[in-house]
Amino acid sequence: MTTKALFYQEQGNEVTLFNHAYEHQLPVLIKGPTGCGKTRFIAHMAAKLNKPLYTVACHDDLTAADLVGRHLIGPDGTYWQDGPLTRAVREGGICYLDEVVEARKDTTVVLHPLADDRRVLPLERTGELIEAAPGFMLVVSYNPGYQNLLKGMKPSTRQRFVALRFDYPTAEIEQQILIKETGVDAHLAFKLVELAGALRKLEQNDLDEVASTRLLIYAARMISTGMNVLDVCRCCLAEPLSDDPQTVKALMDVAKIYFDE
Repeated sequence: MTTKALFYQEQGNEVTLFNHAYEHQLPVLIKGPTGCGKTRFIAHMAAKLNKPLYTVACHDDLTAADLVGRHLIGPDGTYWQDGPLTRAVREGGICYLDEVVEARKDTTVVLHPLADDRRVLPLERTGELIEAAPGFMLVVSYNPGYQNLLKGMKPSTRQRFVALRFDYPTAEIEQQILIKETGVDAHLAFKLVELAGALRKLEQNDLDEVASTRLLIYAARMISTGMNVLDVCRCCLAEPLSDDPQTVKALMDVAKIYFDE
């Protein structure tokens, strides 16, 4: 499916690197924390390259058939339906597997012949061997903070990809993102980014995750509609980060330093 152009604020040379990978038909792996812009970046690049984008949110129950396709029963009998990966291969589009480490390892093995010089997709159930159309690109992403011994990319898979590391933007860039995305004034954007910086310093203490740029955008949008700022800080920045009441209270104590009303 095609995607409309989305605003994306470049942080470094990731656009140039992605373009070079695309020109040389190389698969790309993007790693970075939750809400730092990985998915937005891929949507932006697909629109910029005028390519269909097929996004798959990976999970424990994802099977190879979910990616490549399966036989279905219809009014006229059995027929084959391509999965998102197969459609991207046939059309020369971009297939983006979000949080790929969440998928079972036996599922991701299907990517191997597409992620090397062969650029083919074997369909065992139909007997086809599909050569990737010109322009096909395989992109996967994951959050390294979630990795453990049970959930990680096999070296044989990882070393088939060109890897880009993403992180949260600098304060100046993040402020510009908030202004562009939500239309809030520079002062509010600055205060939200300052608060996010303070909350991110707590990562090593009580939080599994920190306030993402995505959450800051949510907060800015809600504040711009007239909601009480501290109420927004609670529902957009504190409660999403922890289920522990004491931790939420501590986060709100930090928020009150920046938005004391």
